[in-house]
Amino acid sequence: MSINKVILVGNVGKEPVIRYFDKGVAKATFPLATSESYTNQQGENITSTEWHNIVLWRALAEVAEKTVKKGSQIYIVGKIKTRSYVDKDGINKYITEILADILIVLDKKQVQGNAAAQADFAKNEIHGKGSSGQAVNEPSTPYIPNEDSSNKSWSETGDDIDDLQKNSQSTGQNEDDLPF
Repeated sequence: MSINKVILVGNVGKEPVIRYFDKGVAKATFPLATSESYTNQQGENITSTEWHNIVLWRALAEVAEKTVKKGSQIYIVGKIKTRSYVDKDGINKYITEILADILIVLDKKQVQGNAAAQADFAKNEIHGKGSSGQAVNEPSTPYIPNEDSSNKSWSETGDDIDDLQKNSQSTGQNEDDLPF
């Protein structure tokens, strides 16, 4: 078994470059800086910065076009991909990129509207769907189970799938609202 997964939180180094290909397929690229600080033996605070080439495709690229700006702090989940090409002098060059699956802009922004609109915006951002407006990065209302059923096992409650679906519809919650 093997895993190729990258999680980065950093600041955008340049405005995203957006390219559109055949059939409207969008590609966004931009550099992302991640930094770590430490104190050396002489007591000096040292900051080390690593630069990453980020690549987003399709709807996620369109979201980046609208929301990602130079200096923005973002959260990226993706995978490492290395590709090669031959430059104009005939020399093989290699480039390592992060192909992002998830993009979340962490900058705090103000929103006109209610909490439901903010939750919809955040859900769309996470799933790579565009949305107009801006979101406040505050957690949504957490899911809290009923006290009377919290200490019972599944078999003791006697609930089945239909009862759970009816209960979730009557409380106005659906599975996308749950924090897990």
